[in-house]
Amino acid sequence: MSDTRPGLNPHRLVALMRQAIERCNLQLQNAIVLTEAATGAYAVTPVVAAMAGAKKVYAVTRTTRYGTEEQVKALTQQLSDIAGVSDRIEFITQKTPEIVAQADIITNSGHVRPINGEMIGWMKPSAVIGLMYEAWEFRPEDVDLIACRLKDIQVVGVNERHPGVDVFSFLGIMAAKLLLDAGISVYTSNILLLCDNPFRSFIERGLVQAGATVDTVDSLVEASTDKNYDAILVALQPRLEPILTEKDAVAIAKYWPGTIVAQYWGDIERSAFAAHYIPVCPEIEPKPGHMGILPSAVGPEPIVRLQTGGLKAAEVIWRGGLQSQTSELEFVQLL
Repeated sequence: MSDTRPGLNPHRLVALMRQAIERCNLQLQNAIVLTEAATGAYAVTPVVAAMAGAKKVYAVTRTTRYGTEEQVKALTQQLSDIAGVSDRIEFITQKTPEIVAQADIITNSGHVRPINGEMIGWMKPSAVIGLMYEAWEFRPEDVDLIACRLKDIQVVGVNERHPGVDVFSFLGIMAAKLLLDAGISVYTSNILLLCDNPFRSFIERGLVQAGATVDTVDSLVEASTDKNYDAILVALQPRLEPILTEKDAVAIAKYWPGTIVAQYWGDIERSAFAAHYIPVCPEIEPKPGHMGILPSAVGPEPIVRLQTGGLKAAEVIWRGGLQSQTSELEFVQLL
């Protein structure tokens, strides 16, 4: 289903893209970019690249449960027409050796993944892979790092906390949105936040500013059993196994009956929670290692910022490598 919220009107999206390109000083002149065109705010990625001067942008487009290939093309085309860059964007449905071999910058976007050994074999040695998230969030199934190392392909994360990107400041708003959608008011609510990573202070601050009382711990075993909580917000870095299991479900049912578990980030053994009648949101379980709420849920701004920042990080390494100016390298997180 396509996103028809008024905040995603095309003229506003193009304005947001122009602002983000200026903040990041994104300059892709002479670059060939391979990325995706997707639904909602994610339609901006190829347009941002073209607006920043890329001479050619290949946009992988597919039909998903969120929208058809035709809908995605129509929105991306509309955005590129408004921006005056439609002549530099080409829609494709397959990642072919011929196209991959041309690319200077390849984004780790949904339709481009997985970037496996075969695909890396098609790349030129000077190509750069932009993760479009921070390096510590890396998911091994996304990119074959060993194949990249063997071919000297650079893989870069983006510093989402850079003032020109500033995506982490949306994390608290996203947490509030996840809870509100589950029927938790946030304001006056008692929230137990489980967080063991750099998201911690941003989520906590956002919830407190919305009027919640928040207790933050690294793991469930550290939580007070003497308090009642309206919700347990799980924002734990994913591992190979679920980060909350049958044992945790037993503890929650015993010490905090009636609470809901909000899966922000980190995989949960949902069958065990269902067996103990513990409600878990969101209703649709996210894919392993993925977030339970996307930044796009709170509007296009964080996506425009993230995609522009991801392209900037890749541009810095592609254009100047580690010899780039210090101010430019502040966008970059190398794997």
